[in-house]
Amino acid sequence: MKRTIILSLLVLCSAAVADAETYKWTDDQGVVSSTDDPAQIPSRYRSKALKVEDIPIRKQEKITRRTGITAPRNVAAPESVRSTHVQNRGGNIMAYTAKDYARLIGMAGFSETMLKNHFTLYQGYVTNTNKLLDTLAQMLKDGKAANPEFAELKRRLGWEFNGMRLHEYYFETLGGNGKVDLGSRLARKKIEDFGSIEAWQKDFMATGAMRGIGWVVMYQDNVSGRLFNFWINEHDQGHPAGCMPILVMDVFEHAFMLDYGLKRADYIEAFFKNIDWKAVEARLK
Repeated sequence: MKRTIILSLLVLCSAAVADAETYKWTDDQGVVSSTDDPAQIPSRYRSKALKVEDIPIRKQEKITRRTGITAPRNVAAPESVRSTHVQNRGGNIMAYTAKDYARLIGMAGFSETMLKNHFTLYQGYVTNTNKLLDTLAQMLKDGKAANPEFAELKRRLGWEFNGMRLHEYYFETLGGNGKVDLGSRLARKKIEDFGSIEAWQKDFMATGAMRGIGWVVMYQDNVSGRLFNFWINEHDQGHPAGCMPILVMDVFEHAFMLDYGLKRADYIEAFFKNIDWKAVEARLK
């Protein structure tokens, strides 16, 4: 009898984890947001929030054997401006909360539609990072760390996490006027390492104009302090070890094609006109 009760409880607990509920709401600006934690719904929208079907973890297992993880449904840029972590349903693992970059809407050279699409993509990386961390922690607890599924999900984590973090670096340095303070620490460092600010910018723009999709990142070597411009082909590949991202530019198609088509050079010009150089310099060692 006791064994039957215990088994029943285990089944109920497994079902609760496997079929987590997602809540969706629309704010006053018409932006649709979603979360799997009801506590994260702003109080003014809680009465309007609707439950939507989330992707069951157990149903994903068949897919993750082949692709790692699936993209979430019904996700959009959240209202939350918090960059801190919050407790998940289990109360043990800390979940990442997507940041709100709605302040960028109206930025010259970037349409509202393109920005909102980009915010939605970013939210997907946050959601998948949390799902992977939860799934990997459960597999480790269940003694499944030697399974091929664990290995593939572990590899996929770098893609999802970096996709989340690189987009944050990208959005957080936009919204400025693009004007460079020639007396700033960053300007002096560019001159020291590249000979002139113009030489640095020429190198960065030329890297961004290369054929292919990926990221252009100005890194600072934490050992020598030197600045470098790197091409990053994938979120999780090509990053120089021991270096800090100082300026990040997204050159995947979703970042510019809706507004610029194949004219990537025009997008790069618009990007430079909107850089907040004070925010960029704040990352400098």
